[in-house]
Amino acid sequence: METGLVLVLGGTGKTGRRVVERLESLDVPVRMGSRSAVPGFDWTDPGTWAPVLQDVEAVYLSYYPDLAAPGAPEAIGAFTAAAASAGVRRVVLLSGRGEEEARACERVVRDCGLEWTIVRAAWFAQNFSEDYLLDPVRAGEVVLPAGDVPEPFADADDIADVAVAALTRAGHAGETYEVTGPRALTFAEAVAEIGRAAGREIAYVRVGADDYAAALKEHGLPGEVIGLLTYLFTTVLDGRNAEPADGVRRALGREARDFAAYARETAATGIWNA
Repeated sequence: METGLVLVLGGTGKTGRRVVERLESLDVPVRMGSRSAVPGFDWTDPGTWAPVLQDVEAVYLSYYPDLAAPGAPEAIGAFTAAAASAGVRRVVLLSGRGEEEARACERVVRDCGLEWTIVRAAWFAQNFSEDYLLDPVRAGEVVLPAGDVPEPFADADDIADVAVAALTRAGHAGETYEVTGPRALTFAEAVAEIGRAAGREIAYVRVGADDYAAALKEHGLPGEVIGLLTYLFTTVLDGRNAEPADGVRRALGREARDFAAYARETAATGIWNA
């Protein structure tokens, strides 16, 4: 299916940059939606929305800081209304698996009058290599308030593949895809797999949620980030997402990428070397 200009919000983030790379490889015209792009985009400044929506056919909607943040449904409602007025036809929402706050944002997108696809995911495998868990892995000790509840870590490459299919191909409108890995691991098991792949000892230490929040505060993280991480570890990581889902197979006709493959390929880059 021929696709016009695609706006990728969060185009420098873990999933957004992968979506951009895939669209460019398909020769699909892409516009980055970020504060640093030209024209710039800022969720807190609706005055920046119209310029980035001009001539856009489809939008990859990744909301910052998180769909669980206060005001997210209202912001997404206002943005999708602006998108519809600008002539956008299709929106693909990156949503949170098992997050009730995200469901409110999904309802907004479903009711916005555009063709929509929802891609749900929870914990990304790439959090260990491209986010706040990278430094602890390098240091050889990962300290988190996560116990024996397993999580089928989603691979950001799978998320991007599903999103690009929904943005560029027919047959995905009105679908909700839950993207996970093919098996669930506890955080301790995930860290152990990373250690085996990297060929070094990496310890996993479980702490209480209050102690974790206090440590984050000592490291200077903003209160809203601390609140979000605490919410994800104490509320969302309660077993509700423990069962792997079939979103990758339904959307792409293949199996999801396993965490072990992610660990091997990432270790080979040397990024986890001490």
